[in-house]
Amino acid sequence: MTAPAIELKTINKRFGPVWANRDINLRVMPGTVHGIVGENGAGKSTLMSILYGFYIADDGQTLVNGQELTIQNSQQAITAGIGMVHQHFMLVEPFTVLENVMLGMEGQGLLSRARGKARKALNDIASRYGLNIDPDAIVGDLPVGLQQRVEILKALYRGAKILILDEPTSVLTPQEAGQLFEILESLRSQGVTILLITHKLREIMAITNHVSVMRAGQMVAHRDTVKTNPEELAELMVGRKVLLTVDKEPARPGENRMTVDKIGYVDSRGVKCLKDISFSLRAGEILGVAGVTGNGQTELMKVLSGALSPTSGSVKLETRSGVQVLKVGEWPDAGQMRDYSIGHVPEDRLQQGVVKSFDASENAILGYHNKPEYGQPLLNPEKVVKATREMMDAYDVRPQLPSMKTANFSGGNQQKLVLAREMMKEPDILLIGQPTRGVDIGAIEFIHRNMIEARDKGAAVLLVSVELDEILSLSDRIIVMNDGAITGEVVASETNETELGVLMTSSADGDEPKLQKHGLQKEPEKEKEEVVV
Repeated sequence: MTAPAIELKTINKRFGPVWANRDINLRVMPGTVHGIVGENGAGKSTLMSILYGFYIADDGQTLVNGQELTIQNSQQAITAGIGMVHQHFMLVEPFTVLENVMLGMEGQGLLSRARGKARKALNDIASRYGLNIDPDAIVGDLPVGLQQRVEILKALYRGAKILILDEPTSVLTPQEAGQLFEILESLRSQGVTILLITHKLREIMAITNHVSVMRAGQMVAHRDTVKTNPEELAELMVGRKVLLTVDKEPARPGENRMTVDKIGYVDSRGVKCLKDISFSLRAGEILGVAGVTGNGQTELMKVLSGALSPTSGSVKLETRSGVQVLKVGEWPDAGQMRDYSIGHVPEDRLQQGVVKSFDASENAILGYHNKPEYGQPLLNPEKVVKATREMMDAYDVRPQLPSMKTANFSGGNQQKLVLAREMMKEPDILLIGQPTRGVDIGAIEFIHRNMIEARDKGAAVLLVSVELDEILSLSDRIIVMNDGAITGEVVASETNETELGVLMTSSADGDEPKLQKHGLQKEPEKEKEEVVV
């Protein structure tokens, strides 16, 4: 029988009292795509870090192609033929593709001679696996899909026959994700073994041969992909049945709550992050903002929440506090925005949403601590704790301990605490950024249901998310941003991921970018003569 490419036997890893991996057994056969799924904190990343040498297991065995190995660092993993493409790329942006691929593998002797050999090897690998890219392109100028391609080339250049990909589509457009899957299929067909870590069950069903499920540090199931489905995998991950679709009635939009008129923002470096952004937001609807991370969505949310002041444009608010026209030079801060009945769930809860060292009760009133319901002129601890318990109960925050430090709650429960704080005030306008980032699949279901309930009660919801299935499931209308500008507006029920993906890579005037300028080549170029100067 063919030996597994990877076999892990009773792997254990503790971090103090936390048992991150407990008696893990896993077999990955050669030339297959093997998915590993689980909730946040299930132990997936720890297990892959052990395999790649970032961590050393407390006990257990690791076999690569039938041979037992002790992998104590990433160099030993690379020597064993294991490569890893991280969710956050490990690239030097000012360097060329060739320089990034060579980095750490330059060898001895003249660098020019090493470059010539590396160029030839890179062209051979690119041609073999369909990973064609200009070796002389500057990595920082490439879109994320091609940067990811560089990471894969780096691993293959180092001799990887086993490739670990950690959440590989989290920053890709649908078209880029499709190209990635074609590349993975090409790699698999030529004998490369792929371990795919993802929370997107649709991707598991589309690309993998086998899937393993982790829960609470343990491996709870192994399945042939053709013999399972997303519903079963979700139940295995969470331990209960999970509703994967958003159940909602058609929206009944009312009056305008927010009218954004030609908002622009230039940052301290002189970069135009927002370019004449205009749209309207109505009561009783969810307006989704789609786009790859870094195309102005973050700056837009900060401007509308009062965290940043725009450099041009205006916003008209029509809420229970009256009509307000916000102008450059007189922009309200975040506290004033709350007074105008605007709630804000920030994209990054740890940077903007909570103070980790605070008790849960302190974070539960953060930004609202000067309101009369919490006591005047001094805070009333009993009222604060009572309000926190109500939030925790309504939003299923676990454990329900108002005095516990926020840092000790899981990411999903931190997120639910922030959502409870902002949404239970029932503001007229809700700005919600990345509501389910880093959140378990069970909590995702809960959060989506509460967002729909807020819409149905009349809230005007602006939703920013990089998850296109989330945008499509929750939104009534969708605007798409690219390079700081709006490139299109569509009705959610009349569009799909493909159309959104095209808009996500289009310019504001409707022109699609040409692939050639981003470093793609039809054919790998021939080896260049290197000249020693």
